[in-house]
Amino acid sequence: MEKINNRGEEFSGSLRYDEPMSAHCTFKVGGKADVWVRPAKEIFASYAARLLKAAKEEGIPAFVLGAGANVVISDRGFRGIVLDSGSWKGAEVPEKEGEEAFSVIALSGTPVDDLADDLAARGLSGMEFLAGMPGSVGGAVWMNARCYEKSVSDLLLETEITNEAFEREKIPFRAEDFSYKKSPFQQREVLILSARFAVRFRESKEIRREMEGYRQDRRDKGHYRFPSAGSAFKNNRDFMEPTGRIIDQLGLRGLSIGGAQVAPWHGNFVINTGNATANDIRALMSEVSRRVKEERGFILESEVLFVGDWD
Repeated sequence: MEKINNRGEEFSGSLRYDEPMSAHCTFKVGGKADVWVRPAKEIFASYAARLLKAAKEEGIPAFVLGAGANVVISDRGFRGIVLDSGSWKGAEVPEKEGEEAFSVIALSGTPVDDLADDLAARGLSGMEFLAGMPGSVGGAVWMNARCYEKSVSDLLLETEITNEAFEREKIPFRAEDFSYKKSPFQQREVLILSARFAVRFRESKEIRREMEGYRQDRRDKGHYRFPSAGSAFKNNRDFMEPTGRIIDQLGLRGLSIGGAQVAPWHGNFVINTGNATANDIRALMSEVSRRVKEERGFILESEVLFVGDWD
């Protein structure tokens, strides 16, 4: 870290050694990261580029963490550097395009729920479907987050990244690069810095009413009852029905391994009942996948990213 700090402006922000990752992920599990660093917003982009470049040169693993909503870090932790984008947040409306069309640029560390609120206050519509979701803008773009029949790619115009050469680059949106919960960034070692989205003017009261409907639906479905990542597995149209329904039909609701459990009220939620370990969650998801493949022949695809020092 001293070598990195000597390569540019003075560091500001938070830097901790042996940081418990359970404090930074929605499942509330995970061991310690050797180094956890959250650069201040003022230096984030430049410092992150230097940090990632130095880590690669030194052969040190590095992982970029957003809101931790779809991440499980091993009980053994992460042997390397976790770069936390939590300070890199905010949004601006840079231009008006016609009488009703606008775009908004959101920094990657911005919680998507906060972005939806910010746009609602400005009377700008488009991101309502993300209300109540616990992820960040960067994670939502990386995952091409989808809910309520809408995807992030439906609104995406441009993404700014730190590329493999550790230089800032703007990537125009191309529909052929995106599909169901897939983005081109999943195949690249890049840092998403910001995204520009298309939005439109609408009455703030109407926007907030729709957003509250989505939030209430999430509450009704039990998204917030226990620590979780929301849906554990992706849906696949080739299966002809939602993954949660398939898991329900196999009688797997309530199935537990350690403190991890398939939610008694929803087949596609895996929850931490209070004392789960990262290994419990991984083992339970593996068991559910095994039974679905055995009984139905379907191979489930995890929405959860398992990171760190696993067996």
